Amino acid sequence: MNTMTYKGYTARVEYDERDNIFVGRILGIRSIISFQGETVGELRAEFELAVRDYLADCKDQGIHPEKPASGKLLLRVPPEVHGRALVAAQAAGKSLNQWATEVLEHAVHSD
Repeated sequence: MNTMTYKGYTARVEYDERDNIFVGRILGIRSIISFQGETVGELRAEFELAVRDYLADCKDQGIHPEKPASGKLLLRVPPEVHGRALVAAQAAGKSLNQWATEVLEHAVHSD
């Protein structure tokens, strides 16, 4: 997956062969914010403009802009997975939270 980041926001970038343009969409927030450009430079500028516009719109409306992640994660997993994860964490001498953080960190960096 191709991505770019700006002010803590990440966008997924793809090439649209049919229209011969790059398209992007900001990830991790509920608002749908997309942008496009014919060159990488134009795409970067449009992404940064989209983020600035989003932040300005939030300010104008008196609302807090969404952050891509709060640091809190609630997962629903089958009880047997929960149990095995708990045992794995305890065997490693860690809390389930510490263990899960390390596992997730490893997973996102193994791309």
